[in-house]
Amino acid sequence: MKIYNVLVPTLLLLFLGSCGNNSEEKKDAFSLEIKDSKKTYTTEDVLTISLTNKKNIETDSIIYFLNKDRVEVSGNTLSLSGKKLGEKILTAKIYSDNEEYEASQKVTILSSIKPKLYTYKVLETYPHDINAYTQGLEFENDTLYESTGQYKESSLRKTDYKTGEVLQKVTLADQYFAEGLTILNNKIYQLTWRENMGFIYNLKTMEQTGTFVYGQSKEGWGLCHDAENNIYKSDGTDKIWTLNSNTLAEKDYIEIFTNTSKINSVNELEWVEGKIYANVYQQGSIAIINPSNGAVEGVIDLTDLKDKVTQHPKLDVLNGIAYNGEPNILYITGKNWDKLFKVEIIQK
Repeated sequence: MKIYNVLVPTLLLLFLGSCGNNSEEKKDAFSLEIKDSKKTYTTEDVLTISLTNKKNIETDSIIYFLNKDRVEVSGNTLSLSGKKLGEKILTAKIYSDNEEYEASQKVTILSSIKPKLYTYKVLETYPHDINAYTQGLEFENDTLYESTGQYKESSLRKTDYKTGEVLQKVTLADQYFAEGLTILNNKIYQLTWRENMGFIYNLKTMEQTGTFVYGQSKEGWGLCHDAENNIYKSDGTDKIWTLNSNTLAEKDYIEIFTNTSKINSVNELEWVEGKIYANVYQQGSIAIINPSNGAVEGVIDLTDLKDKVTQHPKLDVLNGIAYNGEPNILYITGKNWDKLFKVEIIQK
């Protein structure tokens, strides 16, 4: 028994030690380098990469990835054209006799274009509930639906946007802080902020029919959808997530970048003619985003629109974007604003 008691721990230590050494050996077997590496790249760049086989391991195949997306390396070059923007890990996975090795480098990809700048012209002004802490805004058949926030005050509303009349209202339980909404397939989807919970309603009756939970996106901020039934969700970071419209599960995400930097705190979303229009939290501006790669293609400056509403202690930031199919026309409001504006977007 004494011999057994000594041998078992010793063998375990040897086994664990050998596993650790093997892991380190595999980790250091290859190195990945980028020729003339830079702090940032754009989608116009072509990377020249080299893979050093430090231990002369006979390889069967090599596959390259940018994060989880497989990419093609031609010879020793990798074109960044068409790639998603953001802070990525370029990884080479090397296979040899049923063994897998890895080597990687960090790569930050920026947009290759400078955003166009836009301003606005007010066309119409409509009344809006000054007590509505607007978090989401979307048209359906010329009826405006609105999600309002704050604990113990959150709601889902069906409104007549021309008169400001609330036609129907669903009040959320006190523990929920409502956020963005979108309407798809006769259903209303509404987010909550930190409660990791979204609500599903019947569009016609506004009766709650279901719920959904978040995945890696820990908070709920904004929602919109495209013509292909993809739902997009912001979470207050630089990411916009794509959700499966049937399961509401997160499929993928884009990171929002200009040609110089990333855009944090992406908030209320609206789908407009193939682009995502995103309000940037605490700023009176809207970013026009390419949904395929996250590039900011334009910025609408609405900073002084807040000055056109009644000034009062609870007045807060611009946060409500709605599109009703009219080219270059948006409907804009904000948190505790007493007006809804119909504006024309004009390039500077």
